[in-house]
Amino acid sequence: MTPELVDLLGSARVVRLPMTTRFRGITAREAVLFEGPEGWTEFSPFVEYEDEEAAAWLHAAIDFGWRAAPEPLRDRIPVNATVPAVRADAVAGILARYPGTRTAKVKVAEPGQTLADDVARVRAVREALGPEGRLRVDANTLWNVDEAEHAIHALAEFDLEYVEQPCATVDELAEIRRRTAYMGIPIAADESVRKASDPLAVARAGAADILIVKAQPLGGIHAALRIVAATGLPVVVSSALDTSVGIAMGAHLAAAVPDLEYDCGLGTVAMFEQDVAADPLVPADGAIPVARPSVDAERLDRLAAPADRRDWWLDRIRRCYRVLERSAAL
Repeated sequence: MTPELVDLLGSARVVRLPMTTRFRGITAREAVLFEGPEGWTEFSPFVEYEDEEAAAWLHAAIDFGWRAAPEPLRDRIPVNATVPAVRADAVAGILARYPGTRTAKVKVAEPGQTLADDVARVRAVREALGPEGRLRVDANTLWNVDEAEHAIHALAEFDLEYVEQPCATVDELAEIRRRTAYMGIPIAADESVRKASDPLAVARAGAADILIVKAQPLGGIHAALRIVAATGLPVVVSSALDTSVGIAMGAHLAAAVPDLEYDCGLGTVAMFEQDVAADPLVPADGAIPVARPSVDAERLDRLAAPADRRDWWLDRIRRCYRVLERSAAL
């Protein structure tokens, strides 16, 4: 069953969640929640995304709200802590929001910072996790190949689990993977999967060892599972800075992946000061449950975005819905 546009607009609740730490250049996250027959679902493409890209996120919201999720293979999902590009002395406070986690993903290559800042931050995380902890870094495409090679050398002493999206293009990923193969540090692809016109290209090119998959950008749980099956590569299921509703979508995706070797990036509700759910999906004992959260109506009212932002999002929904209609995706 596919909802009519009027039904989506009628149930839409636009919220604005303040964040504990600046992340991706923002201090508050906006999202739209809908209530479908399967429960609450989320539409939250970043504001800078064009309609063609954002339409996949609307398809995912419809998929989760109006179509039953696959049968889960597990009921809890191990998650990683996410460490923004903070000073090294702020690392301990960040990690404290993720009780029981054994894995941390550290943001590196932040514009305006240096490799020395990255090294200091990663060192602080390694010291906090101890030698048994798992540590991965994410450059979000911001290095060129030479910069990536230099940085990976500088960070290798911290026993990296993998390096996520060190460079922007598939060709660059293939090149940095070739240059650093002797170091034994896997390369993971994120943007080269979720923002690509062909999400399978990175796997065909042998440009990555691991895929980062996110339910919303890939068009929903069922579409993401088809990509996972087609590549045959190990995956990490991650979030796009979602509310607990979007995190639930990711958790149901992770629950359906046949082989889940890595802790998932689904602990990011810990980055918000407040959440839409009465019982937010924040990490406990290093994991989150596979569950649809109960959305608190009072919280929705309290976290409602200003009227002009609500109008902006409703107009965006209209445009993205038309994109889906033109592409026969609905």
